[in-house]
Amino acid sequence: MNRINQKLKENKKLLSIYFSAGFPKLDDTVSIIENLEKNGVDMIEIGLPFSDPLADGPTIQASSTQALKNGMTTNVLFNQLKDIRKTVSIPLILMGYFNPMLQYGVEAFCKKCQDIGIDGLIIPDLPVDVYNEEYKAIFEKYGLINVFLITPQTSVERINFIDSISNGFIYMVSSASVTGSSSGFGEAQTNYFKRIADMNLKNPQIIGFGISDSETFKQATKYAKGAIIGSAFIKHLKSEGVTKINNFTNLILR
Repeated sequence: MNRINQKLKENKKLLSIYFSAGFPKLDDTVSIIENLEKNGVDMIEIGLPFSDPLADGPTIQASSTQALKNGMTTNVLFNQLKDIRKTVSIPLILMGYFNPMLQYGVEAFCKKCQDIGIDGLIIPDLPVDVYNEEYKAIFEKYGLINVFLITPQTSVERINFIDSISNGFIYMVSSASVTGSSSGFGEAQTNYFKRIADMNLKNPQIIGFGISDSETFKQATKYAKGAIIGSAFIKHLKSEGVTKINNFTNLILR
């Protein structure tokens, strides 16, 4: 069974952390992954930096830009991760844009992911229909789970279609938490979380965007299986470095 599916069966709320590979320094990738697992993180999304990251906010864009300047490429990342399964057992997901995968060759990319122990992919700009018609068989051949994103604007019909072709979890994009508010998510977000929970989809949901502390983590996971933190962790990496990851995870999981 895929490690993502195994993790989703655990009787707990899951914390997934996103970071840009090659940030803050090019060779930090493996150390960050190992430290995150050691400090209680359940899944890790490894961002493959791209020069035109349309779906990312300014913090992630800046980290992606720095990683590219540091020399991060698809081949460098694969080389860094070649022995990752000797030290790390939790699910690892690559998140990136489709163009670098096309350039690498989709099947070759998927095979390489399988070889090094990647469990799934998140590709924001790969349309669901295109994936289903052209690439689903390839992903499944190499044991990879493809994770799709939904937003408050995604139609019920589209959500049900995504659920029908998914075999892991659905990434729920919240709209951002209320700016300048200490109360976390607003009523609109909470209603959205409830609405999706009430659909009783076959795939569990993990909520991302706007989660930055223990309060927003608890708010999100009240209605979902888990939550994803990206920008807040990247800010922590920038200010505190790789050696103090435990300070960040302790604040979330307290």
